[in-house]
Order: sequence, then structure tokens, then C-alpha cells
Amino acid sequence: MFPQPIDKSSAAVKGTYRFVLYAFLLIWLLPLGGILITSMRSLADINSGNYWGWPTEFHLLENYTQVFKATPMLLYFYNSIFITLPTVLATLALSSLAGYSLAKHRFRGNFLIFAMFIAGNFVPAQILMIPVRDLTLKLGVYDTKLGLILFHTAFQTGFCTFFLRGFIKELPHELVESARIDGASEFRVYWSVILPLIQPALAALAVLEFTFIWNDYFWALVLVQGDEARPITLGIQALRGRWTASWQLISAGSIIAALPPVVMFFLLQKHFIAGLTLGAVKE
Repeated sequence: MFPQPIDKSSAAVKGTYRFVLYAFLLIWLLPLGGILITSMRSLADINSGNYWGWPTEFHLLENYTQVFKATPMLLYFYNSIFITLPTVLATLALSSLAGYSLAKHRFRGNFLIFAMFIAGNFVPAQILMIPVRDLTLKLGVYDTKLGLILFHTAFQTGFCTFFLRGFIKELPHELVESARIDGASEFRVYWSVILPLIQPALAALAVLEFTFIWNDYFWALVLVQGDEARPITLGIQALRGRWTASWQLISAGSIIAALPPVVMFFLLQKHFIAGLTLGAVKE
């Protein structure tokens, strides 16, 4: 059977596999390691050209403290949380409802609506930049956290609906019919039958969407100007000076900004893997 499990391969194949795996893992982790070490360096160390060598002196506490002193980083961090969490919840709620309707209800235009959800994922964000900015100005939500929440929700719902429809469609239709026969309303069927069965998929989507929205830079740059609504990804730019850049502070700020998605992944790791592999093995 193909593919053959690696533990049943020859010693040469096993050795080559491990070498290639560790080599690519090292290449992938090298930039992250460089950023981590740079966040501990002193400015003099960077100015002397010591970019990849061992730091001559460690300024770990000073750099990470200065990040919060030099910019309103706590405000940016709060803005990112305030933008990301409601957006993830709204996206999962809307996409699960839409996915349930598209998967378990037959009506005219079902496939057309589903195709529109899919087609929206292929539209480059750069094309929408000017229309979306003009729309936020007309709605009065430009340079506000609400504007980012609304448009992140709108843009991410298409992908999430496509993702969840596939999971819901694989659920036995007899479960839905049985609940309807027992007198359950459509919302009751959705709440008591569908949602419990797609929890692994929702957890996987929650991790993905939290990471996508938290790390967004493009729409924050387009739709936000002031500090009141600026997320942390855009706030890191405040650490760049007019003539010079304090790379040790930018690296420290980048590490701080990257922590929440990493923590989110490890908290939901089991559910994330279960959601991605659900239905991968058939009895």
C-alpha cells in the first residue's frame, strides 16, 4: 500500500527522512531564533554588526520593558484582543448557521450561494482596498475597532462557511430528521444536534481564524490611522524611528505580538488536530 509507513521503510530511507526533516525544521526555525536573540541584544551590539553571533551583553529585561515604555503597547494589545475575539465568535456563529443551511436544506439557489462563498475567497484583498475604505467612511466606522470587526467578519465568513459545510454535510441526515419529527425547531436542531457534533471543526477554525485576524496587517493599515483602534501588528511600526530603527525593540515587540496565537494553539491543540483529521479515516 502507498504511502508506506516510515517505520516500515529501510534504514537508508529512515535516515534520509530524518535528515531532511530536521534540516527543513532548522531552516524554518532559524528566522524565529534570530528574532528571539535580537530581542535580547543591546543597540551597540546591533550597530557593531553582530547580527547572528552570540550577544556580547544581554538586555532582555530592558528591551521588553522599553517596548511598553516607548509605545502604548498595552493599548495595542487590548485593541487586538477586542478586535479578534468578537470577530472569531461572530464568524463562527454566522458560518455555522450558513453551513448548516447549505448542507441540510434544499432550496433553489443553494449551490449558487455556496459558489459565491467559495468565489469570495479568490478575490485579492488589494482589489477591495479602495472600495472597502470608501465604504467605512460612508458608514462612519473608519479608524474604529468596529470597522475592523465588521470587515474581518465579512471576509472570513466565506472561508469558514466553506469549511463547515463539508463537515456538516457528512453528518447523518437521519439525526436532523429525527429531531424534526420530535418537534424540534430548526434553531433547536442547529443548537442541540449540529453544534455538539462539529465542536472539533469549530475548535480548528477558532485557532485558524484567531491567528489570521490577530496577525492581520493589511486591513489594519488600510482602515486605521490613530492609536485608539490600532492593533498590535500595526503598533509595532511605532517602534521604528524616523531615521533609524531599534531592531532590538522591534524584535521584542514581535515576540510579544506572536505569543497569543501560540498560546491559543497549545490550549486547543487536541481539538485542532481532531478537527483537521475528522473524517480522514473511514471504517
